[in-house]
Amino acid sequence: MNTLVSTGSVLVADRLLVPGQPSIRCQAADAVRGHLRRRGVTPVTGPLQVLDGTDRNFAAVLPGTGGQVGLGLAAAEHDPTGQAIAATTLAAWLAVARPRTVLLASPRSFCAGVARAIEVVERLLEQRDGPIYVRKQIVHNTHVVAKLRAAGAVFVDELDAVVDGATVVFSAHGVSPAVRAEATRRGMEVIDATCPLVTKVHVEARRFAGRGDTVVLIGHAGHEEVDGTLGEAPERTVLVETVDDVANLVVDDPERVSYLTQTTLAVDETTEVISALRARFPALRGPGSDDICYASTNRQDALTAVAGDADLVLVVGSVNSSNSLRLVELAQRAGTPAHLIDDAGDIRPEWLAGVDVIGVTAGASAPSHLVEAVVTTLGGLGPVTVVERETSRETLHFSLPATVRRS
Repeated sequence: MNTLVSTGSVLVADRLLVPGQPSIRCQAADAVRGHLRRRGVTPVTGPLQVLDGTDRNFAAVLPGTGGQVGLGLAAAEHDPTGQAIAATTLAAWLAVARPRTVLLASPRSFCAGVARAIEVVERLLEQRDGPIYVRKQIVHNTHVVAKLRAAGAVFVDELDAVVDGATVVFSAHGVSPAVRAEATRRGMEVIDATCPLVTKVHVEARRFAGRGDTVVLIGHAGHEEVDGTLGEAPERTVLVETVDDVANLVVDDPERVSYLTQTTLAVDETTEVISALRARFPALRGPGSDDICYASTNRQDALTAVAGDADLVLVVGSVNSSNSLRLVELAQRAGTPAHLIDDAGDIRPEWLAGVDVIGVTAGASAPSHLVEAVVTTLGGLGPVTVVERETSRETLHFSLPATVRRS
């Protein structure tokens, strides 16, 4: 029998049960469930018997990579609205089912700083009995945060939600000196998961301000990394986001101007802003090495090698992930339609119409298993040929904070 479907919900099959045959996997089920949720329908998941008079079933069997794949939905017998939704949903996905090539950009997914920050929280949860507080999201990914929260981590926006003397982890994006001072004043045990490349920018901010420069920080207002860097020398630092901001910039001494950048910016756009700064302030000084981190640069280079040959680009990452958003914008500037998706459930059938080649990548804070799930989902709509294009290989590893290692 099929999983019971109540009125108002629609069953999305995870496998089709055909009498006398092995069950058929429905690899696109995640995308189908997401489609229903966007329509305000509650999806339930389970096997679907293709020949069953109990429920009204809508199913199809397609050729897949190495075998058959299925699409299946069902609604309650006395739910004509649900039946209509099931029918139109199946039709929408069948209309875009076809063989495809997936171009995987490499590197993609976690960078060394993200992996380190996540491991810090995981180890603390294993080592400590008391609550482990994390100020802000440890990294900007909803799946990572949800997993750590389920394991016991307590995420807070500010330290006023943390009890005095508790253990608190500072996220990979860093914090201002004012936040550190508050934690010290309240006797908190601080475990600093700030990415070392962000820490480098903080050190530069203090050094540049200390020699009397106006420090121009190129970045996005409101981003946690930017807030932390601005806090290092707030009286000497100004924020610019665009070339237009540079034109309106006022400084104390045009001969004493330095610049820094947020680590997750788009390289091409940042270069334009730096060029504008040099044109206005010929004596401009900058860091000894680029502040945009190796991971952001590598992922942008890898996507550039893919986007020109793709009909569509899918970037796995959350909406508050700066480096993921920059990847979407990079593909769009290359003339390729691109979308940011948290996971396979965000894929929309209309994006796939007429699309034969899909470029897939992930921001530095997105787990690799989400990319694998996207490829699997696309394979539920027809045979998929996966081609990986590697432009560089990352071997960098950051050591854990000493307190965590000792524990």
